[in-house]
Amino acid sequence: MKADQSLDCMGLYCPMPIVKTAERIKQLKKGEVLEVVADDKGIKHDMPAWAQATGNEYLGVEEEGGEIKVYVRKTQE
Repeated sequence: MKADQSLDCMGLYCPMPIVKTAERIKQLKKGEVLEVVADDKGIKHDMPAWAQATGNEYLGVEEEGGEIKVYVRKTQE
């Protein structure tokens, strides 16, 4: 999936990937996609819940080896 920005959260564990995502998404323009790269399996459940709670759009997950990539589109200004 094509992302406008990528956020490296490798080695970080709950809740830090979500905290970092919340900080970074503020820098994006409405409609831009953020890719979050992590190795904490909890992100697969946490990110959809966070996106729903904040009104952003969860676009899905890709897994490659030990990397988990989740994608979120900023829908709020």
